[in-house]
Amino acid sequence: MSPRLDLSALVRLQALRRAAGGGFGAAPGPAAGTALTEVTDFGPNPGALRMWVHVPPDLPRGAPLVVALHGCTQTAAGFDLGCGWSDIASRSGFALVMPEQQRANNAQLCFNWFEPGDTARDGGEALSVRGMVAAMVERHGLDPARVFVAGLSAGGAMTAVMLAAYPEVFAAGAVVAGLPYGSARNVPEALSAMSQPAARPARARGDAVRGATIHRGPWPRVAVWHGEADRTVTPANAGESVKQWLDLHGLADAAAEARTEAPNHRVRAWRDAAGRVAVEEHRIAGMAHGVPLRPGRESGECGRAGPYLLDVGVSSTHEILRFWGLPVVGAAMPVAEPMAAERPVPGETGGLGTGGWGLGGAMPGGRPGAASEGPGAVIARALKAAGLMRD
Repeated sequence: MSPRLDLSALVRLQALRRAAGGGFGAAPGPAAGTALTEVTDFGPNPGALRMWVHVPPDLPRGAPLVVALHGCTQTAAGFDLGCGWSDIASRSGFALVMPEQQRANNAQLCFNWFEPGDTARDGGEALSVRGMVAAMVERHGLDPARVFVAGLSAGGAMTAVMLAAYPEVFAAGAVVAGLPYGSARNVPEALSAMSQPAARPARARGDAVRGATIHRGPWPRVAVWHGEADRTVTPANAGESVKQWLDLHGLADAAAEARTEAPNHRVRAWRDAAGRVAVEEHRIAGMAHGVPLRPGRESGECGRAGPYLLDVGVSSTHEILRFWGLPVVGAAMPVAEPMAAERPVPGETGGLGTGGWGLGGAMPGGRPGAASEGPGAVIARALKAAGLMRD
């Protein structure tokens, strides 16, 4: 293989298509196997993303809105089925919007969390997601004070982007296996941040967010989730994300409340002056790169296990909603066969913030495997998976 960076894979679309703004030319319709429906007329769309939504029947005005961002190699529909978002939205009474990446923007369907043109306020993919939120709030009479965002991996890093670029829009967020805002501005920095993030002072992490907006508070509340056996986005990134939001909330020197929810699930929480948990950190022992799930149809269960949707006996979907203050009503959807769609090529990593087998050999299901390749081969696989290298 002759390594060659294909930087065109990082460019959203040609300038002419960017200038065209919203619209895809395809008629809106449902996503197979889910409750999602596509919306194409939500306004300017400089990031050229697709918009999938679920609005439960008879949803009252003033209901909350949840934005859920998938990881690389995933689609909105697959992420919805895996995490159980639309099912819980129907039972608990909130609207759901799921932005979806396109291969023309990123070969592995990653949100471009490291591209300055897509991560700054009022531009690129960040503005496209903001436009989806505005359209949903206006058209369905949703509560603008109860808008929340969560995402996995590249979607987790993009969650950090949205919280930083539009802190006045989101009440709270959840970064799952992601990275702090400002971790990278190009491909080499992205690879470095994923595998060995710099241990920066809390103030420096907070300043990255303060530099993204003129907003000076109040800041969104944030939950950070990470598997301790994640070899795609190293768990040190969780610590750096926690630092970032502790600094913004003025809690960098505050003591954490620690608790153990299950043998594999450790939680730390920091309360603000009003006694409300402002920052929360969840670590899952033995878990590789993915979303922590407890699939099933009983209380505390939802979704379906699959690639990067890991059955570890902990439902992050439920816990994230709890952290946001949203109820979860009733039992979850019946469990079907494990999801087979969107499965990556065995042996490839997830690329730039994706859900992959893991840099260094972490295998699906949370069990770390033995590393069998040198660093050059690992980086080459990461670049290939991210669409940045061709055979």
